[in-house]
Amino acid sequence: MQARRLKVRRLGRMEYGAAYRVQKETELAVRERREPDTLLLVEHPHVLTVGRRATREAILAAPELLEARGVTVHETNRGGRVTYHGLGQVVGYPIINLSPEREDVHAYVRDLEEVLIRTMLDFDIETFRIKGLTGVHTSRGKVAAIGVHIARWVTTHGFALNVNTDLSYFNLIIACEGEPVTSMKEITGRELPLAEVEDRVVARFAEVFEMTLEGENAVNRKP
Repeated sequence: MQARRLKVRRLGRMEYGAAYRVQKETELAVRERREPDTLLLVEHPHVLTVGRRATREAILAAPELLEARGVTVHETNRGGRVTYHGLGQVVGYPIINLSPEREDVHAYVRDLEEVLIRTMLDFDIETFRIKGLTGVHTSRGKVAAIGVHIARWVTTHGFALNVNTDLSYFNLIIACEGEPVTSMKEITGRELPLAEVEDRVVARFAEVFEMTLEGENAVNRKP
């Protein structure tokens, strides 16, 4: 079977609502097969996103405090509870068609976890899964959150990896299942270039999902 193509779009720093519109446009293009499977990579300004299993009680901060810290709130149709996106994170939105060979929601989430686990190993960070929870964990806390939405087997939403993230923003919410959070910077003791982390995410995503990278992203792949 011929490997699928993966298009990667690096959106840079983009407000959540604008990035969501890009997601929806890409979702339609992938569903109609006008575009290949696509991985969007983005860094958001401070935002709390509220998943389908969340209640507003999971936001601990008063609206006045959120405004003072420059944090907006968006309700989403992804799975999961409340999470934080912000500066110093690599956020990935895979827009891929799981049909026909990958029509398994749980397997898709495990594959996303595997992408991030392999990415962390590229930076000598040991991570693991926790049974019953979604995301990627370390001995110091959760380093990546995952929340997805799938319609007619085309995926939206995705993962958020804490790279150089200011973890104090997580104090504004009960994050996911309430587990502690950490970042790559906290674990390694140094700030990491987001572009370098993105490169490894791209390479590992193509590897796990058995896809061929398009264009300039192909040169970033390592053995």
